[in-house]
Amino acid sequence: METKHFYDFDFHDLLLDGIDAMGYEYATPVQEQVIPMILEGRDIIAAAQTGTGKTAAFLLPLIEKLLSNPHDKHTINAMIIVPTRELAVQISQVLEGLSYYTDISSIAIYGGSGGEVFAKEKKALATGADIVICTPGRMIAHLNMGYVKLGGLKYLVLDEADRMLDMGFYEDIIKIIQEMPKERQNLLFSATMPHAMRKLANTILKNPAEINIAISKPPAQIKQEVYYVYDAQKIPLVKHILQNGSFESVIVFCSSKLSVKKLTETLKRAKFSIGEIHSDLEQDDREQVLIDFKSKKIKILVATDILSRGIHIEDVDLVINFDIPHDGEDYIHRIGRTARAASKGSAFTFVGDKEQFKFSKIEKLLGAPVPKGTVPAELGPVPEIGQSFDRPAKKKNYNKFKRKQ
Repeated sequence: METKHFYDFDFHDLLLDGIDAMGYEYATPVQEQVIPMILEGRDIIAAAQTGTGKTAAFLLPLIEKLLSNPHDKHTINAMIIVPTRELAVQISQVLEGLSYYTDISSIAIYGGSGGEVFAKEKKALATGADIVICTPGRMIAHLNMGYVKLGGLKYLVLDEADRMLDMGFYEDIIKIIQEMPKERQNLLFSATMPHAMRKLANTILKNPAEINIAISKPPAQIKQEVYYVYDAQKIPLVKHILQNGSFESVIVFCSSKLSVKKLTETLKRAKFSIGEIHSDLEQDDREQVLIDFKSKKIKILVATDILSRGIHIEDVDLVINFDIPHDGEDYIHRIGRTARAASKGSAFTFVGDKEQFKFSKIEKLLGAPVPKGTVPAELGPVPEIGQSFDRPAKKKNYNKFKRKQ
C-alpha cells in the first residue's frame, strides 16, 4: 500500500507550515488510520506503542479542528492526560512545533514545580487555553481549587492509558472526566488492552472506532544479545561491558529504584560518567539529569521504566536490560531507545537464574531467540540455559486422589 503524504490530508496551510518545519513527510500506519477518523469526529480506541507516531496522530487532527471550527478562546478546548511529566513535556514540545505558525495556545500542567509555575498554570486554566497537556495528580490539585474552566471542552485524549492505570490513576481520571461536558470527542491510546482498559473505554467512549497497530518487532539495526548470569554477576558484567566497549551514550534499565541506586553508586565509585532517574528524585532533578544525558554531559544513565516510554532521546549507542522487563512489549519499549532515526545500536539483556522462564516468553513474542552473548570467564561459571527456576509450579490434580463418596 502506498504511504500517504501529509499533504494528502488537506490540512490547513498554517498547519502544513508547521509539519514542514518539523520535517514530517509521510504518515505512519497509525497516523494514516487514525487521523481521518478523528477529523470525522469519531471516538477512538487505539492500541499503538511508543515509536509508531501516535503523538502526531492525535495532535495533527486536534490542531486542524481548532483551526477550522469556531471555538471559545476563554475556555479549555482540548485536554490530553498523560502518566508522567516527561511525556507531558515531550508532547508539549511536539505541539509547539506543529502549531508554531498558528495562534493556538497550549500549556503543559505537571507536578514537581514551584509556586511561580503553579500560578502560571492557574492563570491558563482559569482564563482558557486551546490545548492542555496534564498529569492526573496535578490536574486534580487545580480542579480542587475551583477555577478550572472545562465547560467548553470538546476533545479529550488519554495517552498511554494502560500506564496510567498501572500507576493507580483510574479514580483521578474518572474524577477529571466528571467535570467535563458529556458531549465531547474522546481519543484513547494504549500500548496494551487489559481488562481494566476495556472497563475505562466502556465508561468514557461512545461507539468508538477500534484501531490495532500490531506490536512491532525491534528494528533490524539493533544488535541484540542475551547474557545468562547469576544475580551477583550482573554488576561485574555491566562494568566489564562499559570498560571494554566504545559506547558514548548508554541507558541501563533496572526494574526497581533500589537496583538503580545500588548500580549507580557502584559505577560512580568506578569513575564512570553517570546519572540516575527514579521516583525518589525531585522532578527538577530528574529533568536536569535528562538534559545532561541528552547533551552528552553524562554518558551513562541508569533508570527505572519511567524512561522506557515516551522519551525521545537520539544517539543512544547501547541499552542494557539489567533486569528482565515485565513483558515483551516493555522489552521493545526499552531497547527502542537505541537505533533511532535509522542509526545502529546495541541492546544487551541480563537474564538471572530465576528469570529464564520470563525471558523465554519474551522471545516467544519476538518470534525468535535472542542471540546469546559470552560472559567473560573471569566472572565465573554461569547458569545452565534451560533451568527455568521461575517457572510456576504445576498444580496437582487432587481430584484424582479423591475417594468416591
